[in-house]
Amino acid sequence: MNEENLTNAETQKDTVDEKEKRAAVIGIVVTVIVLVGLFIWGLVSLVLAEPEQTAKVRDIFIIIMAFESLVIGAALIILIIQIASLMNLLQNEIKPIMDATNQTVNTLRGTTAFLSENMVEPVVKLNASLAGLQRFIEIIGIKKK
Repeated sequence: MNEENLTNAETQKDTVDEKEKRAAVIGIVVTVIVLVGLFIWGLVSLVLAEPEQTAKVRDIFIIIMAFESLVIGAALIILIIQIASLMNLLQNEIKPIMDATNQTVNTLRGTTAFLSENMVEPVVKLNASLAGLQRFIEIIGIKKK
């Protein structure tokens, strides 16, 4: 029963997702058609209009483009400030943390090497010697398995 409910819920979710995708595609297509229509209407009206009216539209368009350039310039300035802030963060906060981490890893590497040389190797050698001695005793026959 629960499996059927889960399957139905998944199927409904898939159909909702498909409907949303279809609606988004239809919205994009309609928007593109409207924009192309407005562009063509604007070109036709400029060609058929009087030169004075065309000059006014041109002037308004130039003013809009100048305003857009100012907005883009302000956005670039904000972006440059954010990049400078990020560089400052990387140099003054992240780099010291990385250096401390690197130093800790090097200390840990040295400690591991020291323990390996002074504790692990002697124990392994002792175990190997004891195993050899035990095998020797078994071969001689003093002790049985």
